[in-house]
Amino acid sequence: MRLVTYEADGAWRAGLVRGETVVALEPSPGAVPPGLAGLLQVEGALERAVEGATGEGVPLARVRLGPPITHPRKIVCIGLNYGSHAAEQGAEPPATPTFFAKFQNALAPPAAEVPLPPASEKVDYEAEVAFVIGRRCSDVDEADALSHLAGYMLFNDLSARDLQFATPQWLPGKVFDGSAPCGPWLVTPDEAGAHDAIELELTLNGELMQSASTSDLVHSVPALTSHLSRLMTLEPGDVVSTGTPAGVGSLRDPRVWLKPGDEVVVSSPTLGRLETRIGAPGRLRAPFVDDLGAS
Repeated sequence: MRLVTYEADGAWRAGLVRGETVVALEPSPGAVPPGLAGLLQVEGALERAVEGATGEGVPLARVRLGPPITHPRKIVCIGLNYGSHAAEQGAEPPATPTFFAKFQNALAPPAAEVPLPPASEKVDYEAEVAFVIGRRCSDVDEADALSHLAGYMLFNDLSARDLQFATPQWLPGKVFDGSAPCGPWLVTPDEAGAHDAIELELTLNGELMQSASTSDLVHSVPALTSHLSRLMTLEPGDVVSTGTPAGVGSLRDPRVWLKPGDEVVVSSPTLGRLETRIGAPGRLRAPFVDDLGAS
């Protein structure tokens, strides 16, 4: 299944993509919190909503999509997790997963225009595959980890490199408004394919910059889920982005920094196409996820 969050009646709503239409997923009134994340939080709620999605739907081309999960409790990003990316830096792949956080203000939907942060002059792209937790897990074994996933989506870890490396912590370069475009939808594991065989690529203004498969992950999806669940409880709707492969702009010669008018496309045969336009330096009037009502 392909699951989306889309605008309807002035709020973000959960939907199911069928062909070229979006069918509303309506939980029983008051039974679960609203939105796709709400359906994940109550056991069986998503399955019941899908069974009840019998309407004709609306054309996909006419709806405004939001981030698939609009208000995750956690956005966890993994660093140096592709063998190719570690190699292009001349670094050893970390024996233990390296991770940092983004926050809700960073989320951006498909087809968004993300303004460059005024505080940075060196913003980079990072094509990634993210997974979303579907069942609460704590101290989960790696062998059981995949059963706790709701699905996968594309993710672009936009990074202000000058801010990222100004301190020993990477966080300052990772948190600007709109720095986490994601989507276009959440693809359930049965449709996304094997966790270690998801292909992705990134083009910048039509030029191929990154191309890889999750077979090159240093720490696999099950390994990451197990490791993180031993450090903290993972909740339904939590987002974990698994890292980027070789080809980032900051390690090219000459270096490539994003500029206003650039078109960045992250795509995958199974996860879809995530388009982002880069805007002039400035700030959003409100984070993308908060410009509508409750989700």
